[in-house]
Amino acid sequence: MIRYSLACDAGHEFEGWFQSSSAFDEQLERGLLSCAVCGSSQVGKALMSPALGGARQNKAPDAPELAPVAEAPVPVALLGEREKALRAAIKALRDDVAKNSENVGERFAEEARKIHYGERDPASIYGQATLDEAASLAEEGVSFLPLPSLPDDGH
Repeated sequence: MIRYSLACDAGHEFEGWFQSSSAFDEQLERGLLSCAVCGSSQVGKALMSPALGGARQNKAPDAPELAPVAEAPVPVALLGEREKALRAAIKALRDDVAKNSENVGERFAEEARKIHYGERDPASIYGQATLDEAASLAEEGVSFLPLPSLPDDGH
């Protein structure tokens, strides 16, 4: 899996996960990408760089021109009923996986490969994997899904 920093033409920054760079390109070409904040379909990749004091974030050559990001505080809102329901659904999914699957911890990539290649009986498992491990699993055709987390999960 590849994580891209994305930005829309209104200057909103967010991230997206893609199976490969060609998957990102295909979704962009088909108009399937939109800003997570305002819904704009004018989305492009932004360079991902470490957050260094005073560093300026550059955008990728194919990213749309972005409005300057204001240095003033941005408006925030409490969760509406729809967002609360989505949060509850994500929590229920996580709880269900934890209840009905084996936690293999940091051995996730190793155990997922064993299942994929028939070296272990099929089973529902969950655990942790690095981005490199997840990308490698995806390239090998191992079926898995990132388990969403919530800010208050402590993850």
